[in-house]
Amino acid sequence: MLVLAGPGSGKTMVLTWRVRYLTEVCHIHPGEILVITFTKAAAREMKERYLKLTNSSSTAVSFGTFHAVFFQILKLAYGYGADNILREEQKYQFLREAVYKQKLEPDDEAELIGSIAAEISKVKNDRMNLQEYKAASCDTKSFTAIFNEYDNRLRRSNQIDFDDMLVYCYELLKERKDILGAWQRKFRYILVDEFQDINRLQYDIVRMLAAPENNLFIVGDDDQSIYRFRGAKPEIMLHFEEDYPKAERVLLDMNYRCSQPIVEGACRVIEHNRQRFAKKIQAKNQQGPPILHHQFRDQDEEYACVIDKIKTYREKGGSYRDVAILFRTNTQPRKLVEELISEGIPFRMRDTLPNLYDHWIVKDVFAYLHMARDLKKGMVKRSDFLQVMNRPRRYLGRECLEDELVSWEALLTWYDDKPWVCERIEKLEKDLKMCGMLSPTGALHYIRNIIGYEEYLKEYADYKGRKPEDLLGILDELRELAAGFKSLEEWEARITAIRAELLRQAKEREQNTDGVSLSTMHSSKGLEYRIVFLIDANEGITPHKRVLFEEDMEEERRLFYVAMTRAKELLYVFSVKKLYGKKADRSRFVDELLDE
Repeated sequence: MLVLAGPGSGKTMVLTWRVRYLTEVCHIHPGEILVITFTKAAAREMKERYLKLTNSSSTAVSFGTFHAVFFQILKLAYGYGADNILREEQKYQFLREAVYKQKLEPDDEAELIGSIAAEISKVKNDRMNLQEYKAASCDTKSFTAIFNEYDNRLRRSNQIDFDDMLVYCYELLKERKDILGAWQRKFRYILVDEFQDINRLQYDIVRMLAAPENNLFIVGDDDQSIYRFRGAKPEIMLHFEEDYPKAERVLLDMNYRCSQPIVEGACRVIEHNRQRFAKKIQAKNQQGPPILHHQFRDQDEEYACVIDKIKTYREKGGSYRDVAILFRTNTQPRKLVEELISEGIPFRMRDTLPNLYDHWIVKDVFAYLHMARDLKKGMVKRSDFLQVMNRPRRYLGRECLEDELVSWEALLTWYDDKPWVCERIEKLEKDLKMCGMLSPTGALHYIRNIIGYEEYLKEYADYKGRKPEDLLGILDELRELAAGFKSLEEWEARITAIRAELLRQAKEREQNTDGVSLSTMHSSKGLEYRIVFLIDANEGITPHKRVLFEEDMEEERRLFYVAMTRAKELLYVFSVKKLYGKKADRSRFVDELLDE
């Protein structure tokens, strides 16, 4: 049976009642029932709901994630234990060592290793031929070497990662018909939650386990498939009835969460997707205010409005935890976070907020700023100088600096046989003196345009095969954060305070029950709030600027749909006319929403 469960339609209740129906009405032995979820939390909630529904303290029904179920199969076949599972920190250490062996010198090591890890996962889950795979995170030769080194390291330590659990389970069941038959007899009835997020390997294993009786009960919503970047294949759900022609399709078309205006608006957006099941969702709550959209001059104006509305809601007796601010990427809310801290509004981050000040480009800029400040005291640090001495190219070597403090006279003496290098040294000293006289915003402009750091980034992007705008965007964001500070000291004091607050929040995350939720659209899935602010609804953000193909655009639209349907009563959709001082277009999804 294929159950299409729209947002807020009660799919968890449907799954638990289905299990109860199988045991109490069909008299199926609980031990023959398997319920598969995507997360431990979902499996735990499903089991707790079922136990409460049946007024039981325990059950023989198996509730578990794909990885937990497949590892159980491997455990009994090969004797694997918890020690055989590679921990995440071990995984990244193995990859770090493999990257080091290839003598790759990334500006952002964590970003490179994360990208390589994602690609290794993709190769394994899609069962791709490594020799034919073209890598995106680094050159293909290096990627292949890193993959093999990582894989060999796993084998030597007799460990498997989470992707191996799927691959090894698939291979085991494919090769050992006796083991497959035993598990087919064990789990005669299989129920799968969030089926729209399944990948090809998971589906192939589920199909093997379900045969030959094919007692499959799948629940999901094709309109909420938002994990293609992790390997999810929404088309599997769309073609399920081709694989199982006798499957019955049921639509849960009542939304018990959102008000009618929100449901209608969300449907207007998602109906622009072509690859989907046609469906009409209706709201149980027919009342409610209309979706409110406004296009602000810039983010300062936008965030001021968000904060004002949150304050007003709080003053009227509302709770902060009723409110969520949703955004497309986890880098978006950096400035908003600073504003919330300034206004004393508590918040909870559902995602890790990348620290912009840890980015290598920002470290370069601050090296220039520190040198400009320290030059006044004649105490320019060697470490700052080394950071940017050839950004842009000045043809300087590390050997020219012997002491911890920079001596400009010693530098000129070192290169006295190269007058053209001396000219660059003298220009740098002059530029630093000028920077030291400017505000942080003025100094950033000078570093970027006069010193030539922007030109350096463009050349770097060309060399690395990256888009220049991705790197220049870091400078744009930094300029926005620097605005309003009169001195570097004032700005750095603010940075220190923000870091301390984020650290405090991370430590108190579990105890901080009353706070505005800040979340990416992805992380908001499955959650609900009375009031939702969907910010920065602009082209290049949502849909994301990296979208190239129609299937990716449809996923972006599904993501917007998911974000909209988190709101129970009131939904604000905000966009801006200018981003980082440049003209910005309203998202096409807003146009679709407003097109009545």
